[in-house]
Amino acid sequence: MTAEELAAIFTPLPAGLELSALDLARIPTHVAVIMDGNGRWAQERGKQRALGHKAGVEGVRALIRTSNDLGVRYLTIYSFSTENWARPRTEVMTLMDLFAKTMAAEIDGMHEEQVRIRVIGDMTPLPPKTRQTFEDAIVKTRDNAGMTLIIAVNYGSRQEITEAAQAIARQAAAGQLDAAAIDALTPADFAGYLQTADFPDPDLLIRTSGELRLSNFLLYQLAYSELYITDVLWPDFDKYELLRAILAYQKRNRRFGGVVS
Repeated sequence: MTAEELAAIFTPLPAGLELSALDLARIPTHVAVIMDGNGRWAQERGKQRALGHKAGVEGVRALIRTSNDLGVRYLTIYSFSTENWARPRTEVMTLMDLFAKTMAAEIDGMHEEQVRIRVIGDMTPLPPKTRQTFEDAIVKTRDNAGMTLIIAVNYGSRQEITEAAQAIARQAAAGQLDAAAIDALTPADFAGYLQTADFPDPDLLIRTSGELRLSNFLLYQLAYSELYITDVLWPDFDKYELLRAILAYQKRNRRFGGVVS
């Protein structure tokens, strides 16, 4: 990417941001995002929570577009957790309808940009229209060579880890793994049983709205991810906020438990 192309993405540039500080050779390979604060954004404006979710769609568009432009290879967004079913039914159904409409509206553009779409989580309980929209997007983009967009929907990391352990237990019971093979299993081997087996671990986790928790998201995969927490509510998270997150990431000294001289 040339300096002119980079400037075109971030024009006009807000005060306090310097594009010269961005190292395009050190863009995180995998960015994961917990998109939080839609409901509070709406409530602060005297609106219903559903309108906050709709407003948050533009933030998703900006995140995908800018991440792809900057050369992020994998982008994981936490859209709906296994615990989110406990929310009021009207809000859940609004979200499910919003997922279907947004994907249907955006899929052609993402396909043209060579974005490949994958889903982690159990899509079985989703409404048929929502599930079908996701499945169609996966099939349509499966051969694309650009950024991989990983959508976590009806996803819970504890459930994912439990299912991985169950898969290993079934293989052992079937005689496919003997005691020696089980003893020899490494953390990398275990990661191969997770839904994210085809993807590298996230380099950077972004969480909006200032909350300081992982919310059952990628608990195994985030072991050495850099965390970036911002008080910005998700509907206000734009390309400039992503730039701030990446600039902060590039200032980190990633040691992975070791010592860097």
